[in-house]
Amino acid sequence: MPVPDRPVRAGLKCLCGAAGMVLLLAGCSDRAEQVTFDGNYYPANISAAKPDRRGFTASVSRASQGIAGAQRAAIHEATRYCLQNFGTSDIGWSGVPAGSQGPVYARAGERVSVTGRCVIW
Repeated sequence: MPVPDRPVRAGLKCLCGAAGMVLLLAGCSDRAEQVTFDGNYYPANISAAKPDRRGFTASVSRASQGIAGAQRAAIHEATRYCLQNFGTSDIGWSGVPAGSQGPVYARAGERVSVTGRCVIW
């Protein structure tokens, strides 16, 4: 007489339900940590070179929601990166003409980015 596979299916349902709850809770914590600018969320990312991670480019998407908010979001991401990785909020911005203050913003379609270097004394 074959053994019913009901306990296996019940275990899989339980496992799938638990995995779903973990994903749901992870999504909630990410959303709670989202910072908005002018009421809009601009997804951000950082790219840094491996040998010397002090140099970076911070970029945000959804710039069409508002350029001023996107620029502030890019600065926020750059500052967060330097604080978390090097304990400083001092940034030397790239491409700033002499006598001017940075940062210099670059825009490509829906993305706004800034390039700089975390300054460690």
